[in-house]
Amino acid sequence: MNIHEYQAKALLRSYGAPVSDGRVVLSANEAKTAAGELDGPLWVVKAQIHAGGRGKGHFKETEAGEKGGVRLAKSVEEAAQEANRMLGSTLVTHQTGPVGKQVNRVYIEDGSDIERELYLALLVDRGSSRISFVCSTEGGMDIEEVAAKTPEKILSFSVDPAVGYQGFHGRRIAFALGLEGKQVKQCAALMGTLYKIFVEKDMEMLEINPLIVTDSGDLKCLDCKAGFDGNALYRHPDIVGLRDETEEDPKELAASKHDLNYIALDGEIGCMVNGAGLAMATMDIIKLYGAEPANFLDVGGGATKEKVTEAFKIITSDPNVKGILVNIFGGIMRCDIIAEGVIAAVKEVGLQVPLVVRLEGTNVEKGKEIIAGSGLNVIAADDLKDGAEKIVKAVKG
Repeated sequence: MNIHEYQAKALLRSYGAPVSDGRVVLSANEAKTAAGELDGPLWVVKAQIHAGGRGKGHFKETEAGEKGGVRLAKSVEEAAQEANRMLGSTLVTHQTGPVGKQVNRVYIEDGSDIERELYLALLVDRGSSRISFVCSTEGGMDIEEVAAKTPEKILSFSVDPAVGYQGFHGRRIAFALGLEGKQVKQCAALMGTLYKIFVEKDMEMLEINPLIVTDSGDLKCLDCKAGFDGNALYRHPDIVGLRDETEEDPKELAASKHDLNYIALDGEIGCMVNGAGLAMATMDIIKLYGAEPANFLDVGGGATKEKVTEAFKIITSDPNVKGILVNIFGGIMRCDIIAEGVIAAVKEVGLQVPLVVRLEGTNVEKGKEIIAGSGLNVIAADDLKDGAEKIVKAVKG
């Protein structure tokens, strides 16, 4: 689960990390009051969406190339005007794609005098199952671009969980970033604070870009992105309360409410599979036969008829779906349950696209009998290869 910048900064502030003072604005009539509560003389107005590249983005309502979702203002009135322009507009960045995202929240904060911009992130290293620090002197830029062009400017290392964060970790980062004097001590303390937040709040990602050195020589977190482990949210009701459902794909949101593992993609063949590994294999073989999957969907090993019905509804709600492949290998999940769920869903929402069903495993014969006796126009498949060939052929005509 991701949260907005202003929420992430409030979390940092609660742990004592250095951030600018700011106010969130949800409606146009709040903008002037919010800006007036800050000291100035420079105000920064930031669109709040779950996507990076806001400063380089543009609003659909304006010509491409105009200043984007991070703007400077030199008065309370100008800050309010900029906030009012952003609210309700659609911001397009390299991460949102051409569709963009509507701005429903704006963050106004005090401006900062910047001497240097640095990059810092904490991530879960899947290879070592440890928390890793990533830092670079090239802050304010896309870290992917830095990694591609100047990888020597990136330092990355993991922390042994048996020892935890130690001062030498922070000093290593400070020296890599070229910090001096009091900045080294500040860096060591700040890294310890960020590591503590990361662990205590079950984060998956915490990115500070940029981490700045002010003209007074102090460190400050100028921007912040935070993502949390969805499987650990039950331990953090305070974090769950920060969820902004308007930022999420409606299909993924619906899936989460029914405990379905769903990720929307850009293809034309909808997939309903049990088991993450089989779901990945299904997506791969669809691509092998010349088409693109429209989603990843794992209904899980203990899915009910009702859950299968909801999964089918979610797939068919995607206007890009031109065909559906149901691929079930029954172990804990019984094939007859899948069959009943598919039939119930088709009868409820209708079937406007080709549907291929491949069943194997527990109660497979019963499942096939249910499908065959349904009277529905369903294409049966014998195995995964056969199912992929048939659905691609049906979609491609």
